[in-house]
Amino acid sequence: MGSSEVSVIPGLQKEEKAAVERRRLHVLKALKKLRIEADEAPVVAVLGSGGGLRAHIACLGVLSEMKEQGLLDAVTYLAGVSGSTWAISSLYTNDGDMEALEADLKHRFTRQEWDLAKSLQKTIQAARSENYSLTDFWAYMVISKQTRELPESHLSNMKKPVEEGTLPYPIFAAIDNDLQPSWQEARAPETWFEFTPHHAGFPALGAFVSITHFGSKFKKGRLVRTHPERDLTFLRGLWGSALGNTEVIREYIFDQLRNLTLKGLWRRAVANAKSIGHLLFDEGGEPEHTWLTEMLENWTRTSLEKQEQPHEDPERKGSLSNFMDFVKKTGICASKWEWGTTHNFLYKHKMGSHYVAQTDLELLGSSDPPTSASQSAGITGGIRDKIMSSRKHLHLVDAGLAINTPFPLVLPPTREVHLILSFDFSAGDPFETIRATTDYCRRHKIPFPQVEEAELDLWSKAPASCYILKGETGPVVMHFPLFNIDACGGDIEAWSDTYDTFKLADTYTLDVVVLLLALAKKNVRENKKKILRELMNVAGLYYPKDSARSCCLA
Repeated sequence: MGSSEVSVIPGLQKEEKAAVERRRLHVLKALKKLRIEADEAPVVAVLGSGGGLRAHIACLGVLSEMKEQGLLDAVTYLAGVSGSTWAISSLYTNDGDMEALEADLKHRFTRQEWDLAKSLQKTIQAARSENYSLTDFWAYMVISKQTRELPESHLSNMKKPVEEGTLPYPIFAAIDNDLQPSWQEARAPETWFEFTPHHAGFPALGAFVSITHFGSKFKKGRLVRTHPERDLTFLRGLWGSALGNTEVIREYIFDQLRNLTLKGLWRRAVANAKSIGHLLFDEGGEPEHTWLTEMLENWTRTSLEKQEQPHEDPERKGSLSNFMDFVKKTGICASKWEWGTTHNFLYKHKMGSHYVAQTDLELLGSSDPPTSASQSAGITGGIRDKIMSSRKHLHLVDAGLAINTPFPLVLPPTREVHLILSFDFSAGDPFETIRATTDYCRRHKIPFPQVEEAELDLWSKAPASCYILKGETGPVVMHFPLFNIDACGGDIEAWSDTYDTFKLADTYTLDVVVLLLALAKKNVRENKKKILRELMNVAGLYYPKDSARSCCLA
């Protein structure tokens, strides 16, 4: 179990510092195998963008090929948004065994199996929680079906290989949806939220809680009620909750609810469906609830002869009342469009004094403009205390709603990364993440390569497989569009259509999966020499006393 107190410390948490330090030894060994001699290990981060199931499969392909080429062992951080988080988390649940992971992926999409009964059971169980939201439904009934997985392990289970330094330090991105106005207006860094095997919290504020206590109830910085650690299935749903537009997701959720009854798993619920719909009016009274009443009334008109017989007694999966409570809660959450509800561990927490005690920087007032990257990120105490500490709940959602790749989590002042390998699995413009990050960094005076808009527009018309971006200071960024002219020729649009973000897993046959894996691997393999060259360059740039030396790159 982790600490039962909230940690408010600017910079890296001590557990991460220790893990990264141990990782350095493994990175140096990996560089030596790659024939790059260095006295100190540069900090390299691999970023995976969002993109639903496409990103999940492509990111697995990238990780697999990087492992095969000896490159993954030279990486300090792995960070992902949305679909890439599903792939990155799988790496750790399989102890870094990419061969087994790839074989399991192919097996899952060969058999096309999904355990509906178990997923439903998990969802009904989640609905009994006071903080149930659409994220629970999305995680157990949608993402589990998309990935054909229902992992019950936890982030804290990943600690061993991370602390030993045998695998990179993973970072999983989300954003605080309640702070979206601040993001839209000023690209506020405190909007970003992160998960690691050790902690969960706001990196720009230096405010974290132990990952084992994420979701537990805190007040004034103290744990007041413990809740079980959320499993990876739920977290994958939280990280990947922006797979399509609002209307598409809403329609999908409604269809899923309707199908549960039509498939006969809860036939006896049909007889009471109409009264449940009216119960929603009695308690909510909002006209937006009419969709659920109408849907439930339609269920009552469904011929029982057309319904499949249940394979198991519904009582074994939970009581009828629990099922109806689940339907009711899901309907209410859908009408309110409530996602990612969890207890706010900063509730009633006074934070300013902690910052002042640990830094020599002046505490920002609410109206003071930031003068540096560190101040704009809030590490001096420039947290909006009233906003952060007055909310009883947070609403955490897919970070792709801000920037579809986790650049803000590996850039200063949070972390000092020397080389970033950015794998973009986005639909549409593969440089939108670069545009958004450039804007974010410009606003907050964070070093990041500057690229002219006209040049980005030109690149986006016929993207190549690799772009190397460098500035006077800050990290070197290597950007890899998934669909590019080097690998796809003139068929980029056809590839993109085949792997549309919201395409259901049922359309992903084994051949479709294998083809996408091969494409992602090729992008790594064809650019290995460029990656090695930049590894050598950053090793020499950041440690000039004993510059990195390469025996041969050929």
